[in-house]
Amino acid sequence: MAETQAAPATNGFVWNELGTWDGRAAKSLLTELFGWRAEDMDMGPNGVYTIFKSGDQRVGGAWEMKGERFQGVPTHWLSYVNVKDADATVKAAERLGMTIKVPVTVIPNIGRFAILEHPSISVIAILEPKPM
Repeated sequence: MAETQAAPATNGFVWNELGTWDGRAAKSLLTELFGWRAEDMDMGPNGVYTIFKSGDQRVGGAWEMKGERFQGVPTHWLSYVNVKDADATVKAAERLGMTIKVPVTVIPNIGRFAILEHPSISVIAILEPKPM
């Protein structure tokens, strides 16, 4: 979420994130194509996370897939939906037959997220933002 934006509406899309095999090429292409500015954040053993900005507004992010655990995973965009309660949403997703690809996990200073999958909607993420 951007520092200059109001809190997003619950159950609305709030973030888009690119998982790519070539972070440098993706960053170069997206900054040139859309005029975005890229800011890299060191995520320690998880590599670098790039935040894309249009002016002062954060518009999305990207991370590079590295290692055997991503073998066979294609470059992809992942959309996040803002939720009030990540745990309750994951329980509802399980009840509806969804697979939990990533359980509720804390993103420091951002909030809690999970990644869900179902054949009829592909993969989607949820984000319970940290209280402001």
